[in-house]
Amino acid sequence: LAVGKAVPYGIYDMKLNEGYVNVGIDHDTAEFAVESIRKWWNHMGQKRYPDAKKLLITADGGGSNGSRVKLWKIEIQKLATEIGLEISVCHFPPGTSKWNKIEHRLFSFITKNWRGKPLISFE
Repeated sequence: LAVGKAVPYGIYDMKLNEGYVNVGIDHDTAEFAVESIRKWWNHMGQKRYPDAKKLLITADGGGSNGSRVKLWKIEIQKLATEIGLEISVCHFPPGTSKWNKIEHRLFSFITKNWRGKPLISFE
């Protein structure tokens, strides 16, 4: 029996071909999505892009970072103000997430490693 719930939120840097996954233990919320981006920026992004003035985020159209989720928009604006970057979000249209590079370059490998093995702990 599983000990808890793991909720992955992935960030894929298309320029550097690097991925970052933040794993939560509750639900996929707008706050969690933006906190994941914040952690990526603090741990990786600002070191790799010290002169950045803008950040472009591509996201699927549903879930915690959906185009109609008001809390997502509020939290992204808070992050933009906090880190001093102009943040633009480009949502993939419904049904097109299969063209989102993170699906193929990051999550497919995570899924392959989990396939057939139920996760029973956070380790």
